Amino acid sequence: MGRKKLSTTVYITPEQDEALKQLHGKTKVPVAEYIRQGIDLILHRERHHLPGQLMLDDPGRSGGAK
Repeated sequence: MGRKKLSTTVYITPEQDEALKQLHGKTKVPVAEYIRQGIDLILHRERHHLPGQLMLDDPGRSGGAK
């Protein structure tokens, strides 16, 4: 069984709505799943803005030997 999901409202353009509906029609993947995947892509891309531990191989980390 999937994880619990929270309901929220997002506003998209008519063009985005139409494209997502066409994509759903071809793939049968729910539009909500595509929206969640898009959010995951942005969260991954912008992860440096989020709190958390730095990876050991993170070139932006402070300290350590040079």
